[in-house]
Amino acid sequence: MKPEPRSTHFNAAGEVHMVDVTGKDITVREAVASSMIRMSAEAAESIKRGDSKKGDVLAVARLAGISGAKWTSHLIPLCHAIPIEAVSIDFDWMETAESAEFQGSSARTLRCIATARTTGKTGIEMEAMTAASTAALTVYDMLKSIDREMVIHQVRLESKSGGKSGDFLRESSE
Repeated sequence: MKPEPRSTHFNAAGEVHMVDVTGKDITVREAVASSMIRMSAEAAESIKRGDSKKGDVLAVARLAGISGAKWTSHLIPLCHAIPIEAVSIDFDWMETAESAEFQGSSARTLRCIATARTTGKTGIEMEAMTAASTAALTVYDMLKSIDREMVIHQVRLESKSGGKSGDFLRESSE
C-alpha cells in the first residue's frame, strides 16, 4: 500500500498528476516573489553607471523576467498555462557585508522583485518566482565579463492573495 499523498500533485495512488482546477472559482490572484544577486562593487557600479558592454542591464533583466513569467508552464512540468494579466519587475539595492567570495572587498546585493497578477482558477506564485529568478539570471549573464563570482540566492515567495487557500505574507524580509 502506498503512503497517503502529501501534495495536490499526487493522486490517491501516489502517482504524479496535474491538479484538476475545473471546479475552482475564478478569483483575482496576485503573487510577489523576489531573488537576490550579490556582486562585486565593480559590477554594481557598471549597472548604476549604465556602461555595461551589453547595454542597460536592468532594462534587459526586466524584459527577461516578464518573459520568464510567460514561459513558466513550459519550464515547470505541472504548472497550468494561465492567463498572465500583469507582470512587473522592480529592483532595489541592498548593502552587503564583506565576504570571502569577493576577496575582502565589499559586495552589493541587487534584489529583484516580481509581481504577477491574473484572474483565474489557480495561483500565479510560480510565475512570479520564475520572473524573479530569470531577472537575476539575466543580470548575471550581462555582467559575467566583469564578475563571475556573482551569487544568486534567496528566491522566494513574498506574498500571495486570492484563491481558496487565502492570503500569504512572509513575516520576515531576511
